[in-house]
Parts: sequence; structure tokens; C-alpha cells
Amino acid sequence: MSASEEYILIIEDSPTLALTYREYLKPIGIRTEIAETGKQALDHIYSQVPTVVLLDLKLPDMEGIDILKQLRKEKMASRVIVITAHGSVTVAVEAMRDGASDFLLKPFTAERLTTTVNNALELSRLSTLVERFSSGTPKKFDRFIGDSSVMQAVYRMIEDSAPSKASVFIMGPSGTGKELCAEAVHQMGPRKEKRFVALNCAAIPENLIESEIFGHVKGAFTGAASDRPGAAVSADGGTLFLDEICEMPLDLQTKLLRFIQTGQVVPVGSNTPVKVDVRFVCATNRIPTEEVAAGRFREDLYYRLHVVPIHMPPLKERGQDVLEIAKHLLTQYAAEENKKFTGLSEDAQSRLLSHSWPGNVRELGNVIQSIVVLNDSELLTADMLRPILGNVPVQPLAEASRPVGLSEPKHPSSPSVLPHVNSPNIEPLAVVERRTIEHAISLSGGRVRAAAKALQVNPSTLYRKLASWE
Repeated sequence: MSASEEYILIIEDSPTLALTYREYLKPIGIRTEIAETGKQALDHIYSQVPTVVLLDLKLPDMEGIDILKQLRKEKMASRVIVITAHGSVTVAVEAMRDGASDFLLKPFTAERLTTTVNNALELSRLSTLVERFSSGTPKKFDRFIGDSSVMQAVYRMIEDSAPSKASVFIMGPSGTGKELCAEAVHQMGPRKEKRFVALNCAAIPENLIESEIFGHVKGAFTGAASDRPGAAVSADGGTLFLDEICEMPLDLQTKLLRFIQTGQVVPVGSNTPVKVDVRFVCATNRIPTEEVAAGRFREDLYYRLHVVPIHMPPLKERGQDVLEIAKHLLTQYAAEENKKFTGLSEDAQSRLLSHSWPGNVRELGNVIQSIVVLNDSELLTADMLRPILGNVPVQPLAEASRPVGLSEPKHPSSPSVLPHVNSPNIEPLAVVERRTIEHAISLSGGRVRAAAKALQVNPSTLYRKLASWE
């Protein structure tokens, strides 16, 4: 269930308490419904299964425990938090045995309620991911393919950020799927019915990019034969995706910053501002902090856009995802070219896993398409890959498939990763810190936020560290 479909159902026969709980839960930012009777509760549940249920056990028309049993009988995935008085702890324990996730004793504080509900939401989202990737269905998330731990962290960031209006800043090498990530943020959010407008700042000539973003009026410049709305106006109510944002000229960065601050654009050749409501999603294959330090990217614009950072990992760090993507592309291209390919031979799998993929998923797609066009067989073999990928030594399949990245950190004392200290008894602080962080992320199933919580640091601290290590 995506974050935009989540909702909390409060089943409480006291309107005053129900409204109080709803007010307590407002900071979470998820839709909250109220049911005062068991019948109303069941109507809500059968209309749309709630993500989290706050269940008072004493209702006017039925026992709350009966609703809990009905949820379990119907195998509904709601996380149920039982609300009970101090004198009914035994009943709460029984409810836990019947499938409740947690319980709260009246009276409780707003902080206690939000913490308990947030924990239930976190468990629900994790269960959804585990179910998605452990079932027999294709290992997909939106248009992404693969279930490596580094990608599961990306999926969680997309799901968490999609319902918000906060700007998203996507970073990663070329060919890793940054535009797919931007589209997923749009499609999983409340703006999905409006337009997703993508603009590549590196592909448009410098003298035209302002007009492409903000539009122009007739006669603004040679060739402007009529008024034309820019990408910003076209994306009104939806999402404006600015790819390769670090390629934007400095003078235009100033105008973009003003647009973000005021919500207004001024078309080229006009003095009349136009009110526009867009969500900003940006992407770059550069390291934005280095661009800021070099004076090529405005620091104030960077902090305006860099609200929710998402790091797209290179393909070489995604382990078995390489094979999942290759199989998907093989099926797709074979159908397009009317060829009979059905799978990958074992030696081809080893060869694909041993390649470094400097061009990432885009390179993999080109390789598979080329082989399908030039060959026709049931299995794609290493011999078919050799003319394109060369004769690089092939690792054993088991070794080559070992994932790297967050789930399998490199040895911290490797000279290529961190500086070496000659003393056998003292490790550099940076080594210890990195090992601790990577171990925490691995134990948290690739979930950076969960690791940050366990380490008692802000998640942005870990994302910053991960970016610097890349």
C-alpha cells in the first residue's frame, strides 16, 4: 500500500476522545477516519482496509474484540492498537493474543499515541515490502525492477516522500533511473492526476532554457510568433521535474529561486506574474555540494531544493538485480523482435554479474537489445556477451552474485576506501564510524531511517555520510 492510500481508523464511542485522538495524530499527515460504533467501523473497513486501527474495546453495539477477530478472519493487514483502561490490562493482553499489534492504557499523551501509531505504520510498510519481494510475483516497485537492500531503501524513501509537497533531490550516476524515481514520486502522491512535466537542463540551449521553463509572450524574441506557456505553467497542480539541475546557468538559478519563494513565474517578454502551484523534483549526476563549493550552483537554491535527498545506487551495487533486470529486458526485446529468447545461461549470468556496468541500467539495456537483434536462441549465453563485454575473467556465480553496498559493506580497512593506519591496535575514527553505520543499515534491512533511529542520529546525517562515501 502506498503512503497516499494509507489511513488510520479510530474506533471510539466517545466523540470527544475520538476528536482528541485525531488532533493528536495530525502531525503524522495521514488521513484519519472516526467510527463511533462497531457497525460504522465495519463499514469503513470493508470500504477500504485501514493501515492502522485504534480500537476501543467497549463499544455500544458490540465488543471491540469481535472487530479484531473479524479483521484476522478476513486476513486483513491492518495493524490494530487496542485502547483500554488501567483496570483492563488482562483484556489487552488477550487482544494481543488475538492479533493486536500493541495497546495503550488510558489516559495517554499525544507523544505516546503518535509514537505507537508511527511504529505501527513502519511495520505495515515493511510488511508490504517483504510480501512484495518474497511472493512469486515479479520483483517490481512501480517501474523499477529488483529487490536489493540498496533499492529497498530507495523504495522506502519514495513511499515516504510521495504524499508530501516537499522538494525531492535525486542524485546518482547517469543511467541509474533518476527519472523513473521522479515519476514514481509523482505517481504515488496526491498530484498523480495532474501532469508530470520533465525538463532536461543539459539538453536545452542556454539561450532557450528560460523560455522553456517560464514560457514567453508573442514578440519576446526573434521567432516568438505566439504566446507559449512554459514547463512551469504546464505542470500547474502537478510535478515539475528538472533533470541535470546543476547544468542550469547561474542567472536562471536566481529566477528559479524567486519562483520557488513566490510561487509565481514571469514569462519572457512579460511583466505580469503568473501564479503556479508545482512540486519540484530535481536530479543530477554530479555531487551538488561540490558544485556549490565551486560556485557553479547557488547555495540558497541548493538548500531550497535539497529537502528530501534520494540516492540512486549504481548498478554494480545492486547484486542480483542485474539478473532480474536482464531477464525482464530479454523478454521485452525478444517480443519486440519476434525472437525466441526465454532466459539466461549460467555462464551468461556469471558474466553479467562480473561486469562493472559503468553505464548502469542504460548500458545493460543496450547490451541485451544488441544481443537480441544479432542472435536468435532460447538462451542468452556468455559467448553472445563476449563481443560486447570482452573477455574479462568470470567470477564464480555464487561469488559474483554477492551483493555489495549497504547490505555487504566493504572491509573498512581497505586502502581504496579509507586511510590506513599502521598501528595494529588503533583504527581511524572514520573507519569505526563507517563500519558502525553500515552494520546498522544492514541490520535494519537497508532502511536508513530505521538505522538512524537505532543510532539515535538524524536520518539526514546518514544520507550525507552515504553520499560522501560514494
